[in-house]
Amino acid sequence: MNIAINIPDDIGHILAAQAGGVSRAVLEAVAIEAYRSGTITPAQVQQMLELRSRWETESFLRRAEAFHDYTMDDLEQDIAAIRQASGR
Repeated sequence: MNIAINIPDDIGHILAAQAGGVSRAVLEAVAIEAYRSGTITPAQVQQMLELRSRWETESFLRRAEAFHDYTMDDLEQDIAAIRQASGR
């Protein structure tokens, strides 16, 4: 899908100086915010940005400080699911 947006020229010039240019900067920003909000998964970030691997995707998200809130309840649920799956 192609989307056109208007960016002030001075900001466009700043973004154009980044690796990949304006289009890449905007695409990355959209992917980061969609991931942070829980709208898309890491796999979808990888697909959207055409990253080569899960590890490259995780590295990208870490650099962007795009983290989900992970509570103790989440951890306990994950541990319970692992134990159930492994038969322990």
